[in-house]
Amino acid sequence: MADFFTPTEIAAAATAVRRHTNQQPTVGLILGSGLSSLAEAVTNPDIIHSSDIPHWPVSTVAGHHGRLIIGGLEGKTVLVLQGRSHYYEGLSTRQITLPVRVMHALGVKTLIVTNAAGGINAQFTPGDLMLIKDHINFLGMAGNNPLRGPNDDAVGPRFPDMTEPYDRGLRQLAQQTAVANGFAVQEGVYAYVAGPSYETPAELRFLRMVGADAVGMSTVPSVVVARHAGMRVLGVSTITNMAIPDPIPGTTLTHEEVLETGKRVIPLLMALLSGVVRQL
Repeated sequence: MADFFTPTEIAAAATAVRRHTNQQPTVGLILGSGLSSLAEAVTNPDIIHSSDIPHWPVSTVAGHHGRLIIGGLEGKTVLVLQGRSHYYEGLSTRQITLPVRVMHALGVKTLIVTNAAGGINAQFTPGDLMLIKDHINFLGMAGNNPLRGPNDDAVGPRFPDMTEPYDRGLRQLAQQTAVANGFAVQEGVYAYVAGPSYETPAELRFLRMVGADAVGMSTVPSVVVARHAGMRVLGVSTITNMAIPDPIPGTTLTHEEVLETGKRVIPLLMALLSGVVRQL
């Protein structure tokens, strides 16, 4: 698989998707660990396996199905990416963001991304939903930015503005939806790290010091690419565990725990996403 994709290769992937559906999505959703069952809410779905799309990255992680679901949700046509690929699987940031490039080529204007994250803010509890208001892109700051390499000026500028990566209006819709459904959501800054190892106590103390409220191993490259292409973005983290800088001796964290908490919060997340999509 190539590190950089040409406009021709992106167009080929988009053409492969169009061969499997006559529906025209305008909203894209990328679902994180343990959240893939949300795709079951899509009506009249066209299901496309990622193996049928050229150049598409394949996830090797439990809880990430390799499928695209295109169909109806709250009166809109959506494209749901059921599972995602990650940098820690050995792919470049360009490779893992190809799905966003294809979504843009298909006409998607709004991207909603979800993830499972560790809570750093001491006011959070497992099961909270956090609207992402900003992020710290540690990989991008160190050179692994998905925009590194040739720039397609027809898609976006060489130096895109990132003053407001997460759309304020979409966050307001999400807040209103949560209130209307009788629950609260948090807001905070998401720190993006490479993984796959979880953070050490010292690393967590550093992340708290620089202003991170939650930490995870996904989402940010997709957001950078979406903003480069002019898409509106809403990001939602499920706080699946507390990332504790001073843990009790013997404390461990497993991916299975993350998946289990993700499953418990699905009803709230479904209500939140459905309400936002309905009001777009």
